[in-house]
Amino acid sequence: MEEPEMQLKGKKVTDKFTESVYVLANEPSVALYRLQEHVRRSLPDLAQHKADMQRWEEQSQGAIYTVEYACSAVKNLVDSSVYFRSVEGLLKQAISIRDHMNATAQGHSPEELPPPSSA
Repeated sequence: MEEPEMQLKGKKVTDKFTESVYVLANEPSVALYRLQEHVRRSLPDLAQHKADMQRWEEQSQGAIYTVEYACSAVKNLVDSSVYFRSVEGLLKQAISIRDHMNATAQGHSPEELPPPSSA
């Protein structure tokens, strides 16, 4: 082979090698730059989305607490029906005694009155 032809082939090889090294050296920088661009563009939206999600979670927790509290109150109300029946019976008995006392105070003899009802 001739010397000029060999020099041309050598120059082509070194140029390709230099180009490859240049691309390899700059590729990570370009990738990081693109990544940084993406983060700058999307970060405000992501931060807003996170804040919205936290606010919705707090509202949901509040609603869950309210519902649980209401369910507990209803359950306690159902469980207290025995006490309500007892109070109702005592009120009926008190009304009967009051009526009996009013009738006695108006001059009726106790024998003329029906006995107070017992609930």
